[in-house]
Amino acid sequence: MAESLLELAYRLTQAGEPFVLATVVWCERPTSAKPGAQAIIQADGTMAGWIGGSCAQPVVLREAMRVLREGSDPYLLRLGAPELEIMRSDVRVFPMSCTSGGVLDIYMEPHLPQPRLVLIGDSPVIGALSRLAEVLNFAVTQLDSADLSTVPINDRTYVLVATHGQYDEDALEQALRSSAVYVGMVGSRRRAEACREYLHACGLSEQQIERLKAPAGLDVGAVTPEEIAASILTELVQVRRRGPIINEAQTPPAIEEQPEHGGTTIATELETAIDPVCGMIVEIATARHRSTLDGQDFYFCCPACKRLFERNPQEYLVQNER
Repeated sequence: MAESLLELAYRLTQAGEPFVLATVVWCERPTSAKPGAQAIIQADGTMAGWIGGSCAQPVVLREAMRVLREGSDPYLLRLGAPELEIMRSDVRVFPMSCTSGGVLDIYMEPHLPQPRLVLIGDSPVIGALSRLAEVLNFAVTQLDSADLSTVPINDRTYVLVATHGQYDEDALEQALRSSAVYVGMVGSRRRAEACREYLHACGLSEQQIERLKAPAGLDVGAVTPEEIAASILTELVQVRRRGPIINEAQTPPAIEEQPEHGGTTIATELETAIDPVCGMIVEIATARHRSTLDGQDFYFCCPACKRLFERNPQEYLVQNER
């Protein structure tokens, strides 16, 4: 990796900015990028480095943005040869748009800032959480007041309130109005209901109040402060890995994407179209090459595909119907 990419990765890490490091690990010629080629993609879509030209770059960029949105684990991205059987479930496959062919395997490695756990209050449970949370890669901030204005809160922030009734309501009101991914409270169910009534009177919406997890933690029969802290951390890991806790009564039925080609996901995205010539996935919003036939729009990855289609559209329409 070039020194400039090392420096950029260091600066982004120090600033707490998320990015994806994309590395070409294997290729089958002809490809413009070779093993060892790397690029860094930031959350705003800025790309530094090189992992291929117009055939590879749009897919890598779109995949990197998806990973930063969803916070998934590293995986292998294959460009080209989707018909090959790959007996691995952690590979996402896209067709290569280049008419000359070629295959690229790119390792997509997201680097995300540590999730932040904001502990509010002073209790044995808070003390146990502050000791244990760092082991699970949480950055811990402990407050002894209800003022959350000094803490930057985003969708990677977890808030746990345990003030023994001193200022639970004030802290919860601020936390539930924020973008924190998790808001929990240590206390009895009766105490939790009293807090919910207060929050409702303060003007919080039902949707905001439903985000409150109280009592916090999974029901594992915990008794000691350390056991309660462990049950809460288990719940935080669950949220980090599976997403925010949602009221089951309002959860829509899950629709599972069925894997194809030996467990490999053939990936598609919303608002995309298939280039009828080469099979490349084209993002409609940013497509530069388009043709209209009988009132239907067709999108292309490059001008060459557009010219081939317009020269004899029926050839490609019939081919795709087979």
